[in-house]
Amino acid sequence: METKCFVCGRTDKDVVYLNCVHQGQGKLVCVRCLPVLIHGGH
Repeated sequence: METKCFVCGRTDKDVVYLNCVHQGQGKLVCVRCLPVLIHGGH
């Protein structure tokens, strides 16, 4: 299984990830998408 951001799909070769929970499931979000999740836009 490839590790990738659930928002943008970037792989772990491109960015750093953080664990999060979205809709009751553990997921990974990259640090580039995290500000969008915090401040809105999705």
